[in-house]
Amino acid sequence: MKTIFIVDDSDTNLAMAEEALEDYFCTMTLPSAAKMFSLLEKIKPDLILLDIEMPEMNGFDALERLKAGSFADIPVIFLTGTVDASIEERSSQLGAVGIITKPFSQEILLNRINSHI
Repeated sequence: MKTIFIVDDSDTNLAMAEEALEDYFCTMTLPSAAKMFSLLEKIKPDLILLDIEMPEMNGFDALERLKAGSFADIPVIFLTGTVDASIEERSSQLGAVGIITKPFSQEILLNRINSHI
């Protein structure tokens, strides 16, 4: 079974994403990018769903760090409450494979994930 990391500082968003995906993937919910990097030392996921707006390290900074290291090949889809041209442009420049707007539906999550793994 494929493994998905869900990284978001909102417990509600983590629970919604996990519920939507748990029948199809092994999901691991993480409340911060720091926790994600700690777990990456032990487990390499097939895809990461990454919130953009988080305290300490935001999604853009986390993606830059991922792409600069040995995890550059892991597809990353951003989760965000707001999408505008500058967010889309920066996401693309940094190497994200997509953006999903919150609140999201199970169908959208599954379709986007399945197209990248």
